[in-house]
Amino acid sequence: MKGLSRKDIYLRRRLIHIKNGKGNKDRIVFISNDALTDLIVYLEERSSNEEKLFLVEKGTCKGKPISVRGIQKRMEYYAKKINLKISCHHLRHTMATQLLNAGMDLVSIQDLLGHTRIKTTERYAKVSNVKVMKDYFKAIDAVTKRSPPMGGDIH
Repeated sequence: MKGLSRKDIYLRRRLIHIKNGKGNKDRIVFISNDALTDLIVYLEERSSNEEKLFLVEKGTCKGKPISVRGIQKRMEYYAKKINLKISCHHLRHTMATQLLNAGMDLVSIQDLLGHTRIKTTERYAKVSNVKVMKDYFKAIDAVTKRSPPMGGDIH
């Protein structure tokens, strides 16, 4: 996110264009309703002169674009402060799992995360029993609607 600029954000389309992200890949990140609201407030509070989006607030790097490592360190600091075992990587796994459990297709999650191989995405996303149950009943309903009733008793 070091290179993320205002021009990379498309508020009306609710997306951010990440250039040269992890693996030196470009990708699109969508903005949820709550993130959009917070981002608009943040942009209104910021100086309109600064093109870079997220800046370091304190220390020797104050005013410079925050690096990925800077974000990770901030996350580590707050996690330690509240005695919680969490990281940016944990949040990424959690998001993938929640999207999968909400019914999002694994290939779409793969694209969202920027993974080249589906196997990588599968390791990220853990299916809950609730998702398996919903998928089962959806599929079994479709099967029973297509299949003619079986004659006779089942023993």
